[in-house]
Amino acid sequence: AAVSNNPVILYSIGKDSSVLLHLATKAMYPRAMPFKFLHIDTTWKFKDMISFRNKVFKKNKYQLIICTNNDGLKNNVNPIDYDSDTYTDIMKTQALKKALDKYEFDFAFGGARRDEEKSRAKERILSFRSDTHSWDPKNQRPELWDLYNFEKKESESARVFPISNWTEFDIWQYIYRESIPIVPLYFSAERPCVERDGVLFMVDDDRFKLYKNEEIKFIKIRFRTLGCYPLTAAVKSDAAQISDILLELIQTKSSERSGRIIDSDSAASMEQKKKEGYF
Repeated sequence: AAVSNNPVILYSIGKDSSVLLHLATKAMYPRAMPFKFLHIDTTWKFKDMISFRNKVFKKNKYQLIICTNNDGLKNNVNPIDYDSDTYTDIMKTQALKKALDKYEFDFAFGGARRDEEKSRAKERILSFRSDTHSWDPKNQRPELWDLYNFEKKESESARVFPISNWTEFDIWQYIYRESIPIVPLYFSAERPCVERDGVLFMVDDDRFKLYKNEEIKFIKIRFRTLGCYPLTAAVKSDAAQISDILLELIQTKSSERSGRIIDSDSAASMEQKKKEGYF
């Protein structure tokens, strides 16, 4: 924050974003929050996520900028009729790049973590981007003993990942210790679901298209990660409180983002998304 002219925190509404907001609030206390917050709204988030976002920012009175790729909306680009690569590029990557350019943010803080996905493991805490927001994984600055080189060209920007070294378990322990509010979808409850190709999807509104012979069933589920709802799978779970989730995580062997459909793309595809400016 001290070296940035116009910093912003990327807010995705998920648990990592909630931790990042909490850390920033503690770090800056008692002064006013120097950051604006930016949410890229694809219009396909779970209803509970949007309600939670509105509640959090009404309470804290922080400045939230909500951006959507209106060109994508006009062309009805959506996660049901479009493949995940095209949808992600138009409604997430291009929307983010347009917002960063429009508001001239130089340092964008995000809640990405190295253990989430292979290409994110290549990110540094301080990850520089070109004037077109592209990322070169082979040209990363060394970060020794938590020392960072903040020098950048005027045309460059940087993504900053303060919790990059945290694990999913670390996140939940911190949420538990600090009593940080999070979206209720992280906790188990009976919800309307469709099982498709062995994967559970929650039916959040009438835009979800049922295939022939599919039926909606109420199943006790929760989400380990949250994104656009037709691309985010749930897991069967009885974990209705944080202590239950911590016990559940000790026993699990799968990544939290195994429920993200876009993360099922090849590692090369995900890395290409990031090179082009993806989160």
